[in-house]
Amino acid sequence: MIPPVVDRSFAEGGHADLVVADVRFYLDGRSAREAFDRGHLPGAVFIDLARWLSAEAGPEDGRHPLPTPEVFAEGLGRAGIGDRTTVVAYDDAGGVIASRLVWMLRAIGHDAALLDGGLTAWDGPLEGRERVVAPATFTPVPWPADRLATIDDATDPANLVVDARDAARFAGGPDPVDPRTGHIPGARSLPCRDHLGPDGRLRSVAELRDRLAAVGITPATGPDVVSYCGSGVTACHNLLVMEHAGVGGGRLYPGSWSQYSHTDRPVATGDAP
Repeated sequence: MIPPVVDRSFAEGGHADLVVADVRFYLDGRSAREAFDRGHLPGAVFIDLARWLSAEAGPEDGRHPLPTPEVFAEGLGRAGIGDRTTVVAYDDAGGVIASRLVWMLRAIGHDAALLDGGLTAWDGPLEGRERVVAPATFTPVPWPADRLATIDDATDPANLVVDARDAARFAGGPDPVDPRTGHIPGARSLPCRDHLGPDGRLRSVAELRDRLAAVGITPATGPDVVSYCGSGVTACHNLLVMEHAGVGGGRLYPGSWSQYSHTDRPVATGDAP
């Protein structure tokens, strides 16, 4: 399998069956599709996170539960992504959104990677129209249970649970989208956007390992790491960064805070776990 993070030279390397996927998404309601139409990387296809990378939202499952494998496969096939297609995904937020697609593909054994820096670090020309692609066949694959965590796993003291949201939301600051503020008791704050340097690219592997070690994630931690965020999207970035830094993969809690905050389970506030 290819590395979880690649640079521009890989995306432009002339691979026979490679698709560049634009996976922008805005929590404030802006249209990612309109942003794509105004300008995107040459040859890129647009992947709608809400339609193809998520199931229907609801308080019992959260804002972005995983879609069925069949829905996921349909969306990819429409974008020209088949069983043997290598995918390089990007967004305009350093990869914290596009990581959802990359994690989903890698979880089922499919070659996919984040484009380091994404649109923010791109200094080449952009296109304003989407290329016409021939539909492809993508075979549905069940989501592997060993890559997923439940709400009970996220509250199990035996697991190391990390929260990818910004530190203010973790501590209990204003939350614009969920009914309660704070974090899951015992969780540790690991804001995914802090993995990025000023240029929008990932920090060095050494820096990333230091950040991960500061919350207890080391090569020995293994699958007992559970990553969550607001709705199971940016939590994927922490998991990909772990893999990129060589400290394992961990598990995704898809329901994340958008599910947990609708329950009557206890909530913690403050900076410390």
